[in-house]
Formats: sequence, structure tokens, C-alpha cells
Amino acid sequence: MKHNIFTTLALTVLMVACGRPSVPGSYTSKNNTPNIFPDYTDVTIPCNIAPLNFAVQDGCKETVARFTYPGGEYIYGDGTKVIIDEGEWKEMLNASKGKNIKVDIFSNINGEWIAYKSFNINVAEEEIDPYISYRLIQPSYVAYEGLSINQRNITTYEEKDIYNNMSVSTEENGQCINCHSYQNFKTSHMLFHMRQSYGGTMIVNGDEVKKVDLKTDELISAGVYPAWHPTLNIIAFSTNKTGQSFHTKDIAKIEVQDTESDLILYDVDKNEVSYIAADENELEIFPTWSPDGKTLYFGSAHFVYTGHAPSQDSTQIDTTKIEKETEMIQRYKECKYDLYKKSFDPNTRTFGPKELVYSATEHNMSATLPRISADGRYLAFAEGGWGCFHIWHPEADIQILDLKTGKKIDTKPMNSPRAESYPVWSSNGRWIMCESRRDDGNYTRPAIAYFDKQGKVHKAFELPQKDPYFYTFFLRSFNRPEFMVEPVKVSPQTFSSVAKKDAKKAVFKK
Repeated sequence: MKHNIFTTLALTVLMVACGRPSVPGSYTSKNNTPNIFPDYTDVTIPCNIAPLNFAVQDGCKETVARFTYPGGEYIYGDGTKVIIDEGEWKEMLNASKGKNIKVDIFSNINGEWIAYKSFNINVAEEEIDPYISYRLIQPSYVAYEGLSINQRNITTYEEKDIYNNMSVSTEENGQCINCHSYQNFKTSHMLFHMRQSYGGTMIVNGDEVKKVDLKTDELISAGVYPAWHPTLNIIAFSTNKTGQSFHTKDIAKIEVQDTESDLILYDVDKNEVSYIAADENELEIFPTWSPDGKTLYFGSAHFVYTGHAPSQDSTQIDTTKIEKETEMIQRYKECKYDLYKKSFDPNTRTFGPKELVYSATEHNMSATLPRISADGRYLAFAEGGWGCFHIWHPEADIQILDLKTGKKIDTKPMNSPRAESYPVWSSNGRWIMCESRRDDGNYTRPAIAYFDKQGKVHKAFELPQKDPYFYTFFLRSFNRPEFMVEPVKVSPQTFSSVAKKDAKKAVFKK
């Protein structure tokens, strides 16, 4: 509906009557955009995302925001906060698909009103998957009390527990939970790990919910990092011996490294595990399938143990024997990962030889966490100076390789001066979500960027929350954000009940 002068006048009277703020009659214009938190200036968003509430951070006590969209405008203001009505937001999004919403900010500073330079919120025509899930954890490095895996409807602010470890943990016996994963974005086939008390891998296999123990005598560990095949009832895992070391001076507080790692395949229906790759001089990690299920991508670091401490004198050999864990800690910056792939025959369930896809080591870098876009053309990954846990590395960024041209595309718009890691694609390939520590360097939050049909990455925005200051006061990190096309239907109570049962041992198949 277009507003003429009379409808605009009527709306203004109605808004004042309903307690809405109004644009100041006089103000001084500035040539810069406002400092708002979270930063939603000139971002591109889905046409079905929750309202992007924000706060103006310029020392003002009062702010007014005018949203102009094709067909009308709305005005908001609540102190320094801009809280958008959900119904009106949907109206603006529907009218602005493929276009933009213009935002004008007015701030009252020391009794004088100023008007900032306008900015746009661009609205893409493509939707985003309506649900995401993540693990919430305090960044305490060694403790895991009060862990939960949560699901969020990102078209609204609704959030629910999928599973909370406090439902089974006690003061004497704690439980860690991690690594939730889904088959082709659907929750009818999903999993997550439980460790320590009531340990095992929780698997939802259609109507069945079971707990399995994937550790056999042949494997170095149970399954760790999972990738459910998009169509078959099989899961690729890495098996890892993981350790932590702590820095006293480095800005990166912690280093997480593997001393050993292999790749295995788990048949959900047969409860069988078998090797995919197990080279003692390779640290294979983070498997992921192509959307057609015919290729398995993964990271691998070539690392040969010497069994001796590194010598300070290059002309001498230190004969002191040390364990692998100690040697890895001393040589951790030498551990750098490249990205590889293996072809896969769904009929015979056999793998082809290992093929190099991207060499990060050529650039003295390390690449992990590969993910393939819905059309199979683009490979997203995290890249840092060394190692596999890049969320602890401030220099780490998300990179995207065009598999057709073999060249990287520009991902600067979605990265920040702080750590980004764990990229994932939406089911339609138009949105990329990652972990980001862009706010304070300590807490990890989900950031989302638009990836258009021309293969261009747009400026990332943080997952919107109802309260603009939510991320300031919520002292937990969001780990492993994953897209879902539907919510998890199994209740937390059912998961807790199954968690207390004995795990069924998997069988190794040669």
C-alpha cells in the first residue's frame, strides 16, 4: 500500500497514540553511519529471518530508527535499543524481497538530535533453513558442567534444548556432550556424542533411538567428528587421540591437537565399523560428504614422529626418548593440514585413492573443516597458521575454493580481525554460517553470510536475538552451528532415558 500525505498523517497520529516515537523535527546531519550492536549495517539477510534488533552505541540516551520499505515505513525506539515488532518485520521482509529496507538513525546526545547517514538492510529473495542447532558451553577449557545442545528457530527467537547433560550428570559423575550431526539437514537421522559418565554415541535412526559404543580393539578411539552420508545409512567418522596444551604468554590461550587420527565408516543398520584411512604418518580428520554422496572430503596432516625431543643444536641429535603427546606439544606449529578427497561407490561402498584438493601447506598454512556447497562447486573451510582447532587462532578465517576454477574467492566480507571457524552451508547453498569471535575474542557466536548466485560472499551478520545486548551478557559460546530444515522431534526426556542405558558395542569389519 502506498502512503499519500493523509495516510502518512493518520499513521503518525496513530503511532504517537500507541506510544511510538517520532522523528525529531530538527537535527544535525552527520556523514557517517551509526555505531550499532550487533552490526547490521548494509548486510544482506534472508527473507525469513527473525527481526534484527540492535542498540545504538554513541553515548546517546535516546534513539529513534525509521525503517523505510517498499510500501511504507515504521518507526521504533526504546532508549538506546531498537526493538522491531515481529509482525511488522515480516511485512517489511515480504515487501522487500530482492530489494532493501532503508534505515535512518536519530540520536539525542546531550539534548541535541543528530541524524546519521542512512544504511540499507538488503533482503535476498532466497530463504534460509528455518532451524539451526549448536552446543552451548562455558569457555572454561576443562570443565563441562551445564552443557546443552540447543535448537533455535531462526525465523523467530524460539530456542529449546535438544539434550542437556545435567539431566544425567551428578557431582561425582559428569558428562560431556558434543558433535551433533544430521543426515542431509533432516533430524530423523541424527547423532551426538556423550563422554565420561554414560558415555556413548546417541543415534536417532528413524523411529529408533539407541546408544552405541564405536570403540573396538582395532580403533584408536570411538568415533569423534561425524559426517552422515546424504542418502545411505552410513556415517564417516574420524577417530582421534586429542590433547590440550595451554599458553601463558601467547594471545591464543589454548592449543588443541591430535597425536593420532584415522577415518572410519560406520554402518548404522549393521552396527559395523571399518577403516577408510589409517596411515600412521597421516593425521586424517573432519570428513564430509559431497551432496551427491560420491566423494568424501577430509583434512590430513603429514606428521612423522621421531620419538626424540627436538634438539636446540641442529648439529646434534637429542637421544632423549619422549611420548607422542610430548613431541606433538613441542612441535605443534609444524602440524599443518591439507584438504583431500576420496571417490566413493555407493553400490559397493568402496573408496578410491586419496587425491589432493587444496594444499594449504604450500602457503605455510593449515586447512581443516571442509564443507561442500549444495551444487557441489564450492569448498568452504577454515584456514589458520597451523593445527586443526582454528577457533583458538585469532588469525583464522573462512576460505572458499571454487572447485571449477581451482581458485579461492574473496571471503573478506564474512571474516573479521578475530577467529572464524567451522563453516557450514545452508541446504540451498545461498547462506554460509560459521563460528565467530568477532565481538570480544573470547566467546563464539554464529555469524551468517549471503552467498549469491554469482559466487560472491556478502557481509556477515550475527544471529539476531530479541535483546540487542544478549551477546554482551550471555557468557557461553555457541559451538558447531548446524543448519536443519526441521526441528528435532525426539524429546530431551527420551534422550536422557536412553543415555542411562548400556551402549551397544559396534563390531569391527576388516
